[in-house]
Amino acid sequence: MKKLTAILVDDEESARDVLSNLLARFCPAIELLGKYSNVEEAVKGIKKLNPQVVFLDIEMPNYAGYEIVNFFEDINFEMIFITAYDKYAIKAFEISAVDYLLKPIDLDRLKSAVEKLTEKIQLKVPNQYNLLSETLKSNEVKSIVISDKGYQTKIDLKNIIAFEAKESYCCLHTIGKKYVASKNLKHFETILTENKNFFRVHKSWLINMDFMKNYSKSNLEINLENNIVAKLSKYKKAEFETVFV
Repeated sequence: MKKLTAILVDDEESARDVLSNLLARFCPAIELLGKYSNVEEAVKGIKKLNPQVVFLDIEMPNYAGYEIVNFFEDINFEMIFITAYDKYAIKAFEISAVDYLLKPIDLDRLKSAVEKLTEKIQLKVPNQYNLLSETLKSNEVKSIVISDKGYQTKIDLKNIIAFEAKESYCCLHTIGKKYVASKNLKHFETILTENKNFFRVHKSWLINMDFMKNYSKSNLEINLENNIVAKLSKYKKAEFETVFV
C-alpha cells in the first residue's frame, strides 16, 4: 500500500523528535516529509509539499494549531491534533468528530489514529475542521457531528428535539428527520453537560427543553414536538420539576 505523506508541527523540538521517531518506528503507513515549529512555517510547507496528513500541536505561539484552517480556502489535507489535557478542548474534538492525541503520546493511541485516518482517506469522509475551529474559538457548542450510516453529518443543536438510547447507539430526533448515531447516550450527555437546554430525564432519554409541550405526572411521560413521547424516570421527577416551570 502506498504511504500517506505527512508533516508535523510543534513549537517544542523535543516533542517533534519524539513524534517523528514514533512514526518512523511504529507507523510504516506514514512518510514524514517535514517538521515545523509554528503555523506560519507549516502553511508554507503544506503549500510546497502538499501532504495528505498534518500532525498539529494546538498550543503554540502566535497562532493556535486549529487556526491553520484560516490560511486555506479549502482544506485538502487531514489533521490529527496533539494537545496536553484540556477538558474543553477534548470536548471540542468529540463534538466535531476530529481525531486527537494527548501528550505524552500513547503508542497504541497513535497507531489507532493512523489506522482510522487511513480508512477515512480511503472512504473520502469529509472533514469537520471548521466546526472544531468555531467551537474552540467561541467556547460554545452550537453544533455536533455524528456518524450516521457511514456518513458524518453536522447537526445544529437548536434543531435537536431529543436523543433516545438504543442499546449501544442513539436515535437523534430532529425537526426535519431522525438520525442513527454510532455513539451511546452517555457520550452526548457528556459533551452537552454545560448546555442547560438539554436534560437527562430517563436512562433512555436526553431531551431539549425548548421542544417540550407538556408532561404527565401520572404516566411519567413527556410530550415533545413532532409527536415524540419521552419517558420520565421517577428518580428524575423531582429534579425535572425544578427545571420545568
